[in-house]
Amino acid sequence: MNAVTIIVPIFGIILIGWAAAVAGLLSDRVSDGLSEYVFAIAVPALIIGTLTRPGLTGELAWSYWFAFFGGAGLSWAIGSLIAIRRHGIGRQGAVLHGFAASQSNTVFVGVPTILQAYGEEGAFPLFLLLAVHLPLMMGCATFLIEAEGDRPLLHRLRGLALVLLKNPIFIALLIGLAMKNAGVVPGGPVKSLIDAFSATASTCALVALGAGLKRYRVLFDLPGAAVIALLKLGIHPLVVWLLAFHVFSMPAAYAGVATLFAAMPVGINAYLLAARYKTETGLVAASVLVSTLAAPLTTLAWLIVLGRS
Repeated sequence: MNAVTIIVPIFGIILIGWAAAVAGLLSDRVSDGLSEYVFAIAVPALIIGTLTRPGLTGELAWSYWFAFFGGAGLSWAIGSLIAIRRHGIGRQGAVLHGFAASQSNTVFVGVPTILQAYGEEGAFPLFLLLAVHLPLMMGCATFLIEAEGDRPLLHRLRGLALVLLKNPIFIALLIGLAMKNAGVVPGGPVKSLIDAFSATASTCALVALGAGLKRYRVLFDLPGAAVIALLKLGIHPLVVWLLAFHVFSMPAAYAGVATLFAAMPVGINAYLLAARYKTETGLVAASVLVSTLAAPLTTLAWLIVLGRS
């Protein structure tokens, strides 16, 4: 019942956002505006407020990184290999298949789900992983897609650095970690502002995701989308769970956070990357929708496995 209590509000809000968009109560402009607000203000405020909270401590365990990115790497490799064997899919398309199969929806679903499931003990490993997950996964995908481009390597790396430095969430992670290391704790009106924006992050993110789902179509390539969703919701978290709980040694909360992080549906960044390079856009969009629709059941199952029920 605890697992159900965690799942119902999160995916219930997504469902309400989708229903409101279908009914015409929320327009595409509202969905886009909410998404921009979540990325630019609400989640950065949540990250800074959480990382600078007094008493938030944790360890830097290498096993934590090996467990999560070991699962992500295997899921990425399988997704790319399956895509290569399919007719008409080029190298860039294969990279996007693998990226979609291993890149989690962290901002819209992962943060609220994991904080709800693990609370304070999961906050530090969650945002620690978020700080590495975003630049590493996006960086690898961008580099692989442009690996055979005409631009010199240095130019491609410089372009990637500029993309990351323009990302509000990445900037918030850097600011939050710097403030934490310096012992700076916001207080007074500054803390009130951060808390006010932070309180809106989860609800606005979930409504924006639900409203945005109206745009996606699954008929473009339902079999391919189902394969990516299976890799993302099944293989990725399964491998991470095996590595975190049965191969490496780490605190139980770290192992659980890594598994739940991996169990999140396909992230919106996969769709944005596909749209940027104008390849496999329909399939990746369908994968986002299929994995998000299946996520309530699979997340519930993982919460039970992890003992959060």
